[in-house]
Amino acid sequence: MSSLITKVRLKQISQHIEKGKRLDERGLQDYRPITLEEGVIEKAEGSARIYLGKTQVLVGVKVETGEPFPDTPNEGVQTVNAELVPLASPNFEPGPPDENSIELARIVDRGLRESHAIDTEKLCIEAGKKVFVVFVDVYVLNHDGNLIDASALAALAALMNTKISNYEVKDGELKIKQGYTQLPMKSRPITVTVGKINNQLIIDPQYEEEQVMDSRISIAVNEKGNICAVQKGCSGYFTPQQILEASKLAQAKAAELRKKLNW
Repeated sequence: MSSLITKVRLKQISQHIEKGKRLDERGLQDYRPITLEEGVIEKAEGSARIYLGKTQVLVGVKVETGEPFPDTPNEGVQTVNAELVPLASPNFEPGPPDENSIELARIVDRGLRESHAIDTEKLCIEAGKKVFVVFVDVYVLNHDGNLIDASALAALAALMNTKISNYEVKDGELKIKQGYTQLPMKSRPITVTVGKINNQLIIDPQYEEEQVMDSRISIAVNEKGNICAVQKGCSGYFTPQQILEASKLAQAKAAELRKKLNW
Protein backbone atom coordinates (compact mmCIF):
# COMPACT_ATOMS: atom_id res chain seq x y z
CA MET A 1 0.00 0.00 0.00
CA SER A 2 1.57 3.30 -1.05
CA SER A 3 2.19 6.07 1.47
CA LEU A 4 -0.44 8.24 -0.28
CA ILE A 5 -3.11 5.56 -0.04
CA THR A 6 -2.09 4.87 3.54
CA LYS A 7 -2.58 8.52 4.48
CA VAL A 8 -5.98 8.65 2.77
CA ARG A 9 -7.11 5.42 4.42
CA LEU A 10 -5.74 6.53 7.80
CA LYS A 11 -7.79 9.70 7.56
CA GLN A 12 -10.92 7.74 6.62
CA ILE A 13 -10.35 5.20 9.36
CA SER A 14 -9.64 7.93 11.93
CA GLN A 15 -12.79 9.86 10.98
CA HIS A 16 -14.91 6.75 11.38
CA ILE A 17 -13.28 5.83 14.69
CA GLU A 18 -13.98 9.32 16.07
CA LYS A 19 -17.65 8.53 15.47
CA GLY A 20 -17.33 5.15 17.16
CA LYS A 21 -17.56 3.31 13.83
CA ARG A 22 -15.28 1.49 11.43
CA LEU A 23 -15.11 1.45 7.64
CA ASP A 24 -17.16 -1.76 7.71
CA GLU A 25 -19.71 -0.10 10.05
CA ARG A 26 -18.70 -2.11 13.11
CA GLY A 27 -18.40 -0.57 16.54
CA LEU A 28 -14.89 -0.18 17.96
CA GLN A 29 -15.31 -3.25 20.16
CA ASP A 30 -17.11 -5.54 17.71
CA TYR A 31 -15.80 -8.70 16.12
CA ARG A 32 -16.60 -9.53 12.52
CA PRO A 33 -18.94 -12.51 11.95
CA ILE A 34 -17.35 -15.81 13.02
CA THR A 35 -18.05 -19.21 11.47
CA LEU A 36 -16.35 -22.31 12.83
CA GLU A 37 -16.22 -25.74 11.17
CA GLU A 38 -14.76 -28.76 12.99
CA GLY A 39 -13.39 -32.06 11.73
CA VAL A 40 -12.70 -30.78 8.20
CA ILE A 41 -9.49 -32.79 7.54
CA GLU A 42 -10.26 -36.50 7.37
CA LYS A 43 -6.71 -37.79 7.89
CA ALA A 44 -5.86 -35.50 10.81
CA GLU A 45 -6.41 -36.42 14.47
CA GLY A 46 -8.17 -33.07 14.88
CA SER A 47 -8.98 -30.10 12.66
CA ALA A 48 -10.96 -26.90 12.35
CA ARG A 49 -11.52 -24.08 9.88
CA ILE A 50 -12.55 -20.60 10.94
CA TYR A 51 -13.93 -17.67 9.00
CA LEU A 52 -13.42 -14.34 10.78
CA GLY A 53 -14.98 -11.92 8.36
CA LYS A 54 -13.05 -12.67 5.16
CA THR A 55 -10.04 -14.02 7.04
CA GLN A 56 -9.89 -17.80 6.72
CA VAL A 57 -7.62 -20.12 8.71
CA LEU A 58 -7.36 -23.91 8.65
CA VAL A 59 -5.73 -25.90 11.47
CA GLY A 60 -4.81 -29.57 11.48
CA VAL A 61 -3.53 -31.59 14.45
CA LYS A 62 -1.35 -34.69 14.20
CA VAL A 63 -0.36 -36.82 17.18
CA GLU A 64 2.79 -38.96 17.04
CA THR A 65 5.15 -40.56 19.54
CA GLY A 66 8.51 -39.08 20.40
CA GLU A 67 10.89 -38.27 23.22
CA PRO A 68 10.07 -35.76 26.00
CA PHE A 69 12.17 -32.69 26.69
CA PRO A 70 14.90 -33.37 29.29
CA ASP A 71 13.47 -30.82 31.73
CA THR A 72 9.92 -32.27 31.49
CA PRO A 73 10.44 -36.05 31.32
CA ASN A 74 6.89 -36.77 32.49
CA GLU A 75 5.11 -34.55 29.96
CA GLY A 76 4.11 -34.81 26.33
CA VAL A 77 5.17 -32.20 23.79
CA GLN A 78 3.18 -29.47 22.05
CA THR A 79 4.51 -27.76 18.94
CA VAL A 80 2.84 -25.12 16.75
CA ASN A 81 3.76 -24.25 13.17
CA ALA A 82 2.15 -21.56 11.00
CA GLU A 83 2.22 -21.29 7.24
CA LEU A 84 1.16 -18.16 5.36
CA VAL A 85 -0.06 -19.78 2.16
CA PRO A 86 0.94 -17.59 -0.84
CA LEU A 87 -2.59 -17.65 -2.29
CA ALA A 88 -3.89 -16.00 0.90
CA SER A 89 -2.29 -12.61 0.22
CA PRO A 90 -0.13 -10.87 -2.41
CA ASN A 91 2.32 -10.16 0.43
CA PHE A 92 2.89 -13.85 1.23
CA GLU A 93 5.74 -15.52 -0.62
CA PRO A 94 6.65 -19.19 -1.00
CA GLY A 95 9.68 -20.46 0.86
CA PRO A 96 10.78 -21.00 4.46
CA PRO A 97 8.81 -19.38 7.33
CA ASP A 98 9.34 -15.62 7.58
CA GLU A 99 9.22 -13.52 10.74
CA ASN A 100 5.45 -13.03 10.43
CA SER A 101 4.65 -16.75 10.34
CA ILE A 102 7.14 -17.41 13.16
CA GLU A 103 5.54 -14.69 15.29
CA LEU A 104 2.05 -16.04 14.57
CA ALA A 105 3.06 -19.57 15.58
CA ARG A 106 4.73 -18.32 18.77
CA ILE A 107 1.71 -16.32 19.91
CA VAL A 108 -0.68 -19.23 19.30
CA ASP A 109 1.75 -21.61 21.02
CA ARG A 110 2.23 -19.32 24.02
CA GLY A 111 -1.49 -18.89 24.61
CA LEU A 112 -1.99 -22.66 24.66
CA ARG A 113 1.16 -23.42 26.64
CA GLU A 114 0.86 -20.77 29.35
CA SER A 115 -2.78 -21.65 30.01
CA HIS A 116 -1.88 -25.37 30.16
CA ALA A 117 -4.60 -26.03 27.58
CA ILE A 118 -3.33 -29.56 26.91
CA ASP A 119 -2.89 -31.85 29.92
CA THR A 120 0.64 -32.81 28.86
CA GLU A 121 1.22 -35.05 31.88
CA LYS A 122 -1.43 -37.42 30.55
CA LEU A 123 0.50 -37.67 27.27
CA CYS A 124 3.41 -39.42 28.98
CA ILE A 125 3.77 -43.03 27.84
CA GLU A 126 7.05 -43.90 29.59
CA ALA A 127 8.73 -41.21 31.68
CA GLY A 128 11.92 -39.90 30.13
CA LYS A 129 11.60 -42.18 27.11
CA LYS A 130 8.37 -41.95 25.17
CA VAL A 131 5.52 -39.45 25.04
CA PHE A 132 2.88 -38.25 22.63
CA VAL A 133 3.85 -35.21 20.55
CA VAL A 134 0.99 -32.94 19.46
CA PHE A 135 1.70 -31.07 16.21
CA VAL A 136 -0.58 -28.07 15.59
CA ASP A 137 -0.29 -26.83 12.00
CA VAL A 138 -1.87 -23.47 11.15
CA TYR A 139 -2.57 -22.61 7.50
CA VAL A 140 -3.69 -19.08 6.61
CA LEU A 141 -5.91 -19.48 3.54
CA ASN A 142 -7.14 -15.89 3.20
CA HIS A 143 -5.72 -12.84 4.94
CA ASP A 144 -8.07 -9.98 5.75
CA GLY A 145 -6.65 -9.07 9.13
CA ASN A 146 -6.35 -10.41 12.68
CA LEU A 147 -4.65 -13.68 11.85
CA ILE A 148 -3.70 -14.08 15.52
CA ASP A 149 -7.23 -14.38 16.94
CA ALA A 150 -8.45 -16.47 14.01
CA SER A 151 -5.49 -18.87 14.28
CA ALA A 152 -5.75 -19.17 18.06
CA LEU A 153 -9.49 -19.92 17.89
CA ALA A 154 -9.04 -22.48 15.12
CA ALA A 155 -6.14 -24.13 16.96
CA LEU A 156 -8.17 -24.49 20.15
CA ALA A 157 -11.18 -25.85 18.23
CA ALA A 158 -8.96 -28.38 16.46
CA LEU A 159 -7.41 -29.54 19.74
CA MET A 160 -10.84 -29.88 21.34
CA ASN A 161 -11.87 -32.43 18.69
CA THR A 162 -8.51 -34.22 18.56
CA LYS A 163 -8.47 -37.94 19.31
CA ILE A 164 -5.49 -40.15 20.15
CA SER A 165 -5.29 -43.92 19.72
CA ASN A 166 -5.83 -46.19 22.71
CA TYR A 167 -2.65 -47.97 23.67
CA GLU A 168 -0.86 -50.14 26.19
CA VAL A 169 2.80 -50.69 27.03
CA LYS A 170 3.93 -54.33 27.09
CA ASP A 171 7.52 -55.31 27.77
CA GLY A 172 8.62 -51.77 27.00
CA GLU A 173 6.84 -51.78 23.64
CA LEU A 174 3.94 -49.48 22.70
CA LYS A 175 0.95 -51.47 21.44
CA ILE A 176 -1.84 -49.57 19.68
CA LYS A 177 -5.30 -50.87 20.61
CA GLN A 178 -8.67 -50.39 18.98
CA GLY A 179 -10.57 -47.18 19.57
CA TYR A 180 -9.67 -43.61 20.38
CA THR A 181 -9.58 -41.28 23.37
CA GLN A 182 -10.20 -37.55 23.42
CA LEU A 183 -7.05 -35.45 23.75
CA PRO A 184 -6.85 -34.53 27.46
CA MET A 185 -7.50 -30.82 27.90
CA LYS A 186 -7.25 -28.70 31.05
CA SER A 187 -8.10 -25.22 29.76
CA ARG A 188 -9.68 -23.40 26.82
CA PRO A 189 -7.84 -20.10 26.29
CA ILE A 190 -9.19 -17.48 23.92
CA THR A 191 -6.82 -14.89 22.49
CA VAL A 192 -8.14 -11.38 21.86
CA THR A 193 -6.13 -8.83 19.89
CA VAL A 194 -6.58 -5.14 20.64
CA GLY A 195 -5.25 -2.60 18.13
CA LYS A 196 -4.49 1.08 18.68
CA ILE A 197 -5.14 3.72 16.04
CA ASN A 198 -4.66 7.36 17.02
CA ASN A 199 -5.04 6.49 20.72
CA GLN A 200 -8.30 4.63 20.12
CA LEU A 201 -8.49 0.94 21.05
CA ILE A 202 -10.22 -1.38 18.60
CA ILE A 203 -11.05 -5.08 18.59
CA ASP A 204 -10.43 -7.47 15.67
CA PRO A 205 -8.56 -5.14 13.27
CA GLN A 206 -9.16 -5.99 9.63
CA TYR A 207 -6.41 -5.80 7.01
CA GLU A 208 -6.65 -2.09 6.11
CA GLU A 209 -6.77 -1.12 9.77
CA GLU A 210 -3.63 -3.16 10.40
CA GLN A 211 -1.79 -1.12 7.74
CA VAL A 212 -2.26 2.07 9.75
CA MET A 213 -2.30 0.60 13.26
CA ASP A 214 0.11 2.16 15.76
CA SER A 215 0.39 -0.95 17.88
CA ARG A 216 -1.38 -4.14 18.90
CA ILE A 217 -1.52 -6.35 21.96
CA SER A 218 -2.76 -9.95 21.99
CA ILE A 219 -4.05 -11.30 25.31
CA ALA A 220 -4.93 -14.95 26.04
CA VAL A 221 -7.71 -15.41 28.60
CA ASN A 222 -8.81 -18.72 30.14
CA GLU A 223 -12.35 -19.75 31.05
CA LYS A 224 -11.92 -18.32 34.56
CA GLY A 225 -11.22 -14.90 33.08
CA ASN A 226 -7.54 -15.05 34.05
CA ILE A 227 -4.94 -13.61 31.68
CA CYS A 228 -2.45 -16.34 30.72
CA ALA A 229 -0.27 -14.74 28.05
CA VAL A 230 0.39 -11.31 26.54
CA GLN A 231 2.21 -10.40 23.33
CA LYS A 232 2.74 -6.88 22.01
CA GLY A 233 3.33 -6.23 18.32
CA CYS A 234 4.04 -3.33 15.94
CA SER A 235 6.39 -0.44 16.62
CA GLY A 236 4.06 1.82 18.60
CA TYR A 237 3.31 1.79 22.32
CA PHE A 238 0.52 1.48 24.87
CA THR A 239 0.31 3.64 27.97
CA PRO A 240 -0.13 1.81 31.29
CA GLN A 241 -3.77 2.94 31.33
CA GLN A 242 -4.32 1.64 27.80
CA ILE A 243 -2.84 -1.73 28.76
CA LEU A 244 -5.34 -1.94 31.63
CA GLU A 245 -8.16 -0.99 29.26
CA ALA A 246 -6.99 -3.53 26.69
CA SER A 247 -6.86 -6.24 29.38
CA LYS A 248 -10.42 -5.56 30.48
CA LEU A 249 -11.54 -5.50 26.86
CA ALA A 250 -9.85 -8.84 26.21
CA GLN A 251 -11.48 -10.43 29.24
CA ALA A 252 -14.92 -9.17 28.22
CA LYS A 253 -14.60 -10.17 24.56
CA ALA A 254 -13.16 -13.60 25.45
CA ALA A 255 -16.21 -14.26 27.62
CA GLU A 256 -18.44 -13.08 24.76
CA LEU A 257 -16.72 -15.38 22.24
CA ARG A 258 -16.83 -18.30 24.68
CA LYS A 259 -20.58 -17.93 24.98
CA LYS A 260 -21.03 -17.58 21.21
CA LEU A 261 -18.97 -20.70 20.50
CA ASN A 262 -20.37 -22.68 23.46
CA TRP A 263 -16.91 -23.11 25.00
